[in-house]
Amino acid sequence: MTGFLPTNRKEMKERGWEQADFVLVTGDAYVDHPSFGTAIISRVLQSRGYKVAILAQPNWHSADDFRRFGRPRLGFLINSGNVDSMVNNFSVQKNRRKRDVYSPGGKAGRRPDRAVIVYSNRAREAYKDAPVIIGGLEASLRRFAHYDYWDDKVRRSILLDAKADLLIYGMGERAVCEIAEALDAGIDAGDIGWIRGTCYKAKAPRTTQQDAAGALYLEDDDVLLPDFGSLSGNDERAKAAYSESFRLQYRSNDPINGKRLIETYPDGVCIVQNPPQPPLEEMELDDLYALPYMRTYHPSYEAEGGVPAIQEVKFSITANRGCFGGCSFCAITYHQGREVRSRSKGSIVSEAQLMTRDPQFKGYIHDVGGPTANFHHPSCKKQLEHGMCGSKDCLFPKPCSQLDTDHTDYIDVLRAVGEVEGVKKVFIRSGVRFDYIMADMKRKGKGGSGYRFLEELCECHISGILKVAPEHAAANVLRQMHKPGIDVFDSFADEYKRINKHLGLKQYMIPYFISSHPGCTLQDAVDLAIYMKRTGFVPDQVQDFYPTPGTLSTCIYYTEKDPFTGRDVYVAKDPEEKKLQRALLHFNKKKNEKLVRRALDLAGRKDLEKVLLGGRRQ
Repeated sequence: MTGFLPTNRKEMKERGWEQADFVLVTGDAYVDHPSFGTAIISRVLQSRGYKVAILAQPNWHSADDFRRFGRPRLGFLINSGNVDSMVNNFSVQKNRRKRDVYSPGGKAGRRPDRAVIVYSNRAREAYKDAPVIIGGLEASLRRFAHYDYWDDKVRRSILLDAKADLLIYGMGERAVCEIAEALDAGIDAGDIGWIRGTCYKAKAPRTTQQDAAGALYLEDDDVLLPDFGSLSGNDERAKAAYSESFRLQYRSNDPINGKRLIETYPDGVCIVQNPPQPPLEEMELDDLYALPYMRTYHPSYEAEGGVPAIQEVKFSITANRGCFGGCSFCAITYHQGREVRSRSKGSIVSEAQLMTRDPQFKGYIHDVGGPTANFHHPSCKKQLEHGMCGSKDCLFPKPCSQLDTDHTDYIDVLRAVGEVEGVKKVFIRSGVRFDYIMADMKRKGKGGSGYRFLEELCECHISGILKVAPEHAAANVLRQMHKPGIDVFDSFADEYKRINKHLGLKQYMIPYFISSHPGCTLQDAVDLAIYMKRTGFVPDQVQDFYPTPGTLSTCIYYTEKDPFTGRDVYVAKDPEEKKLQRALLHFNKKKNEKLVRRALDLAGRKDLEKVLLGGRRQ
């Protein structure tokens, strides 16, 4: 049966259902498009014959709304939406946001803070015996004890605070189907402890035989993380334990090399993380994106102006998953993983053909990409057999000699989509890794796929402006970000300029930079401002570093140490300094003049006032 899945009991009855198998609770409005996790999980379960009802943005002030469909036969599936609810609700300055693009009409306030915890407790209140399974980004990144920027402390696993039975981390299609099969077979949710890509609660392992009854049985390969008691203080010892825990988790976040991880708590329970699920392969991804999505928001939102988030993705195509870029500030490494997998060209072209039949389609496909658009295959052949390297990155500090730098398949896909009848232009908005392009150019010369890709990118896939993310210019900051030196970006900018000149095109480049990232001193911020002044790059947007769970940068922010080297790292935490660093990145704005002068004074660089401010005086 096609159409939107039921959002109320009336729609459920119209489908002839007396009871839903699962009630999927989400903090987003209901958008049945494959860019939304709720849509993917619900359609995957539907394809397996399960009845899924959608409880989108429920009233969380009581349990009444969680009884909307009656008791689900197999349980509640709960996520906060496409974004962590705290990031969605608060700016980096911890001010409450006034807009929520995932809500009808962009109206803020329709999801609670810490939505997964709130929703899970309400679901448990509504039906005490119904299994509760949490997942999505918020649950995935908070699966173990984690530093919480908004509370400024280490919080325990979200699985405990949510009082849920199971937690799915990463991309959850396989795990949720395996859980559904187990529940359908009559297995109690509390006994499901073998499924990859999940975390569950158990009695903490004991050291003596007398205390072993009912406790977790330790296997030889198990990895014991530092216990919560050792993490929860705010002293140097606790921070050292936190760094060690992060390092162990990072090294085990691979389906081939990953071990079972265990984190114990003072009350005698532990959180057990099974190794990750293998990534979906090409055929599985093709099947996933061929499911009968309605590809828009539920019509009940039309009166409020729809759901703004659909605008950017409605005519975009997800071509790949995973990212081996390894940026320190990005949560993809911890959530999707570093193993890149792509859809087939035929699957991507079929989705483009489907778009052309939409009455709203104007001939423009906004994106064909993923976490990183030009990563269209696994990083190397060795990785397929032995897993991702635990001790080094694919691109940092320089491209690995084993890295497969080839854009041929991606070029072929873009050309095929561009040839679909009704398609006028195919854009790339996911973002490209310029260092990967430059590595391809360096290895294969001007006749290689790197040059061809950059030429076609300039000629066919942008409209006047290319947005790229060097993130910073200071060497020590880029080192903490796990990004290449600024010379690599400069070389890319030169090639971009040369190719556009050759094509007779007048196109520009807008770089993205991050202020106050761990490792960035006020002097580094000054150096970045000078770099921008010298190169003429005026940033469109400046992003203050936002410490979010699950990233290497957040671990460094909290501990002020690199967990892999143990070296001290400077971290700007004072709000005034953060304001000064941000102002330096917008030195060209009149409103920032006082702040820029103060920053230069504090950095001992008043000699640069004329360079940055043109000699203006108050």
